[in-house]
Formats: sequence, structure tokens, C-alpha cells
Amino acid sequence: MTTSALALAEDVRAGRRSAASVVEEHLEAIEAGDGAIGAFRLVTAERARREAAAVDAAVAAGRDPGPLAGVPVALKDNLCTRGVATTCASRILEGWLPPYDATVVRRLRAAGAVAVGKTNLDEFAMGSSTEHSAFGPTRNPRDPSRVPGGSSGGSAAAVAAGFAPLALGSDTGGSIRQPAALCGVVGLKPTYGRVSRYGLVAFASSLDQVGPLAATVADAAAAFEVIAGHDPADSTSVPDPVPSCRGVLDEGVAGLRVGVVAELADGAAPDVAARVAAAAEALAAAGAEVSPASVPAAVHGLSAYYLIAPAEASSNLARYDGVRYGLRVDGPEVTAMYGATRAAGFGPEVKRRIMLGTYALSAGYYDAYYGQAQRVRSLIIADFAAAYERFDLLLGPTSPTTAFPLGERADDPLRMYLSDVCTIPSNLAGHPALSLPYGSGDDGLPVGVQLLGPALAEPVLFRAAAVLEGSGR
Repeated sequence: MTTSALALAEDVRAGRRSAASVVEEHLEAIEAGDGAIGAFRLVTAERARREAAAVDAAVAAGRDPGPLAGVPVALKDNLCTRGVATTCASRILEGWLPPYDATVVRRLRAAGAVAVGKTNLDEFAMGSSTEHSAFGPTRNPRDPSRVPGGSSGGSAAAVAAGFAPLALGSDTGGSIRQPAALCGVVGLKPTYGRVSRYGLVAFASSLDQVGPLAATVADAAAAFEVIAGHDPADSTSVPDPVPSCRGVLDEGVAGLRVGVVAELADGAAPDVAARVAAAAEALAAAGAEVSPASVPAAVHGLSAYYLIAPAEASSNLARYDGVRYGLRVDGPEVTAMYGATRAAGFGPEVKRRIMLGTYALSAGYYDAYYGQAQRVRSLIIADFAAAYERFDLLLGPTSPTTAFPLGERADDPLRMYLSDVCTIPSNLAGHPALSLPYGSGDDGLPVGVQLLGPALAEPVLFRAAAVLEGSGR
């Protein structure tokens, strides 16, 4: 069951369908199918029914409930929801009830959307397969023997399985785009600061960004327009107004300069590279000027990211000490309590990254590791700036491979980290990037192609994505 979010909202606003019936239909799909997928950590059925009833009451009273009226939305379980357990898929936050809503959650509700549950993720968003959840893995709806990608694998799987037309994820190194590619849905990482991070449980604060996953480009554009915009509660929030993205979907790509990034395409499997080439041909056929591009420092993105992100994580996760919220394991004195709580509460991947980050920030190693990684980040930003002097947007693969088997990389961290080699550069630069499905690999599983743009270029990305979506796959 895959229905356009915009079509559902139009029907609800016009009174052709009730929000209650739409939500009930999706709750039934979740109950029938999620046992085999594990997309959701928690289904908030009764709350969803109440919110749907409020939408129907607004329609009955002649009020406009908003552009996403009655649309079921799945929320990644690192987005705070008032009074609803938010665990980040970690034992250390099991049972924690936030006292407030994330800004994006409030904005969705104000637009008439109905949250149907919290989705599974790699613990604290640290992973590329959604196998690092403390509560079990999520499976790929396209092939349940495969991973859905990560860390927003639950959100991508929820959309791909038809459990919700829209979902929100977070993207620190590719965690929206990579699962979108592996599950065959659309995923956008907005410009850093374009969407508020208030209420997003922090992993790496200079990299994290909230964004939508959807079945169609138009639905993703609609969700982005709702959640984007300045938020005084987020000090990194961009103050500029958000231009229409849905309004430009029919403008095409004639005259746009598109660069195919050699450094991203070089690491892709042949079947993935073939789909990127096909996407380049489709854009050229639609009138874009397509030629090779280079972002030389992007080849160092993975190394820089796995110093910067763990360093920021080691700082952000220090707050989980057993004192203020979440799990507490008692000890004979406070230091022992800290250690026992963290040993029991954090999983192996989170511990690995905390140790990496703490080492990189330690005396005698800061300049050699963290400082050097930040200098590489500056080089990546400069190389992207040079590329965008020649091109309006860039094209490459989202993931170097299609979805891999569950368990195949779970005990090989380096191989797992390589899953993000194509997505990380955009996070380091703070630029927007969008993944959309574009055909299948040799194994019949979805291939995602990635459109990259300079800061605040989301409308251009959506224009190109709409052309590719309509070009036939």
C-alpha cells in the first residue's frame, strides 16, 4: 500500500475521505506487516486516532487543517515527542518520556499530519544498517534478508512497506539518503540549519540534520516545506525564508549544468555506476548540460568524518550518566555508578565511537587527529565551492552497493563505514543532497542516485529529481 501523501491530504481536506479512515488503514497495515520488518519501535495508535479526529473536526468546522491533513507520518526515535518514549534505540534511554516536542514534530502536527509511531534506528544514529539497535534489527521490505540501510532504516522501511506515506529521519553522514537508496524511496538531507535540530537527540552537532523520506519527490518536497524554516530555539537555524519546492517541480532542467562526480562514482559497484550513467543521460536528454566533475578532497571525507563525528559524539553522549534521565545502574560511589550505567546502557558500536572520539580529542592527539580532520573538512568545502562555480548541481551514487545481507558487515566496522563513502562529503560541507530510486541493480534491488547542490539549493535538487522520477526507470 503506497499512496501519495499529497493525494491523501487533498482527499481529507476536501471531505472525500476522513483522516480517521486514512490513519486506521495505515495502522492496520502496520499491525499486519511490521512483525516481519521491524520498522517501528513504538506504534502510537490511540494518540494517532485522537489527532486524526481533531483533523476531521477541523474539516467539519470549515477550517483548513493544513497541507498534510490526515497524512500518517513515522518519526525516527531520536526526535523528541512529548510524553512518548524516545529511546534512540538505546537501553540507556529506555522509558524516557521527553517533556517537549521537537520543532519538526510540532510543525508536522500544525500542518495536519498524524504521527503513527516511532521508528527503529541504529543506536544513537550510529550505523549504516539498523542492526545496531538495542531492540533488534529492521529488515528491508524489498527483501527481508537484507538490511534497510541506516541509521534511519526504520523510517525508510516504513515508507517502502506502505506503513506511512511520509517519515522523518536524521542525516549525520548519510543516514537519510543511504537507507532511502537501499529501500527504494526518496530521501532528502537539507542544508545544515535549514531544518531545526531542536528536539533532535544529538549525535554530532555540526553534522546532524533532520529531513524527510517519502515515496515520491512531490511528497518529499511538501514535507520539506512544512518542516523547514527559521527556529529561534536552534542557534544554527538559517534565518532566510524557505522558497517553494513543489512550485518548481515542473520547471525541468533545461540549461542546468550538471557535473557527474568522479570521486563518488569511482567507488560504486558496476550495476550502481550504470544507473548513475543512465540518470546522467536522462538529465542530458531533458536539456541539462552534463559533463564530468571533480571534488578531489571528497576521497578523504570518510577519514575526516570518522574523527569529527565520534569526537562530537563523545562530548554529546557524556550527558548520559545515570543521574538526570534514563537508565541508572547503582554503584558504591558516583564514578562507579557512571561507569556501570554506561557499560550496561550503551551498545558496542556506540562505545567504539565514544572511545574513538575521546582519543581524538585527548591531550597530545587533538591536533594530529581532530584538528587535522577539520582542516580536511575545509578542503572539502573549498573543493565543492570550486565545483559549484562550474555546475548548478552534482550527480553520483548514493550508496556504492545495493542492500547487503543482514549480518554480512555487522562484525566488520570498516566495511560498514564504507557504506557511507558517497554521502559523507555533503554532511561535512553542510550542503543539501537528495537520493531517489533509479532502477535496480543486478540483484533486482533498488539503486539510489544522489543529487547534490550548494547551500540552500533544495529547489534545484527537487527540479532535477522530478525529471529523473518522470524519465522512466
